[in-house]
Amino acid sequence: MFVEFISVLKVAGETVLKLVPISIALGVVFALLTHWSACNPGAPWWRKRELITDVCYWFLIPLGARFVRIGLMIVGAALLFNIHGADALIKFYDNGFGPLATLPLWAQAITFLVFSDFLTYWIHRIYHGSTMWKYHAVHHSSRELDWISAARFHPINLFLGSVAVDVALLLAGISPNVMLWVGPFTTATSALVHANLNWTFGPLRYVLASPVFHRWHHTASDRGGNKNFAGTFPIWDVLFGTWYMPANELPDAYGVDEADFPQGFGAQMLYPFQR
Repeated sequence: MFVEFISVLKVAGETVLKLVPISIALGVVFALLTHWSACNPGAPWWRKRELITDVCYWFLIPLGARFVRIGLMIVGAALLFNIHGADALIKFYDNGFGPLATLPLWAQAITFLVFSDFLTYWIHRIYHGSTMWKYHAVHHSSRELDWISAARFHPINLFLGSVAVDVALLLAGISPNVMLWVGPFTTATSALVHANLNWTFGPLRYVLASPVFHRWHHTASDRGGNKNFAGTFPIWDVLFGTWYMPANELPDAYGVDEADFPQGFGAQMLYPFQR
């Protein structure tokens, strides 16, 4: 038991140590970019009123997601393929399996990105329904939307959404090695679309989600709040009628309708169970 506990602490420490330099780099980059290309005027990201809350999400949620992802992959391998033991699991997952594993790693990464974005598009729409909204409202609660708001997800929202999708695609045969490419890409793009930038990507706005595209999604529901569900590829919104980017206009107000929505990390964890 002690050895397992030390292993957990080691994984947790490695995850946090990886996040620290990434966070510093993103903070510097977006501070500079916002200085020249801000979508909305106001205080810089490090002076956000709810910065402590966002920092808690930024470090704790990815840490929890990593352990849940590993746990689900272990359970999935045992139940679906009757594979047990650390060595057997490593051998099974190392380079993927089945038809998908025969693709070059770059092709597996693209396949992973496209299918995960398609699935999370529909899961995202489900979370905007009346039953699941209480979990997703946490993500929309930031009134000072910026790059560090990207990780503000209630665990149930994140684990039943992106983590479950990741595990499903890895269990379908894609090599976990794709995460060496996909992980940094999704972290960077998620931070980018939440950043306070007036970028629309011009003619490429239908190819990749831009900051303006996603910031419209964080506005009131009668504006763009029930539109722009894609995380990376806006083509899903175009195809399924949820695209929204009015010409010559920028989003300017964010958050949820509840004026007394809790601001602290702990209170937001409890929020869905009090509704």
